[in-house]
Amino acid sequence: MSVSNRYQPRVEQIDERNWLLRFGDQISEECAQRVQLAEQLAAAGFAEQLYDLVPAYTTLLLSFRMPSSDRRQLKIALEALVQEVFDSSLELNEGNLVHLPVYYGREVALDWAEVELQTGLSFERVCELHQRQAYRVYAIGFAPGFAYLGTTPEEIRVQRKSTPRLSVPRGSLALADNQTAIYPAVSPGGWQLIGRSPIKMIDWQSDSLMPLRTGDKVLFEAINKADFLRLGGCLDAA
Repeated sequence: MSVSNRYQPRVEQIDERNWLLRFGDQISEECAQRVQLAEQLAAAGFAEQLYDLVPAYTTLLLSFRMPSSDRRQLKIALEALVQEVFDSSLELNEGNLVHLPVYYGREVALDWAEVELQTGLSFERVCELHQRQAYRVYAIGFAPGFAYLGTTPEEIRVQRKSTPRLSVPRGSLALADNQTAIYPAVSPGGWQLIGRSPIKMIDWQSDSLMPLRTGDKVLFEAINKADFLRLGGCLDAA
């Protein structure tokens, strides 16, 4: 497989039914676009054979319904798909711009003091900077509805907690390294919490299940406590 990009993409067989396409070794907008395009091409080209596609920051996992009767031929087909991705001008359909309301009150921003300590900024300034840009949905994983968003402004990048919480409240808005995310359900977690959203990030009763998909852009918008509660937000730890 010959590509002009410095990174040599790889097609790896994980087991009889799962294959991994690697498009880079660093998180970037370009790499994310390649993964997104590969997802679109794979969904169209292998529609009858696939039962799942899992995009991540730099990879795409393809899970097939049945083991291939000719693994060599399948690998050639996947390599051709990767080649097509790298030959493309990456003129993709833009994802949706999704506005997510967030209550940045300190009563729900459980790590505001630690964030101030690590950034050297007031918590109010951190919140202001956090809302200043739209974030790309790079991947969805860890838990259903957990969208990895990036990249955060350098001024507000913080390290993960040395000891993760055993229970992070649903809807918690968090920071970790150059990423930000909303916890879709109560779960353990080691990211620094700076607010809470009333929006359900996973709704099993909805046809779409999630308000976000890979390639979308997210813009956070501050709301007050009254609006947070009116929209279904919860102030306790549940």
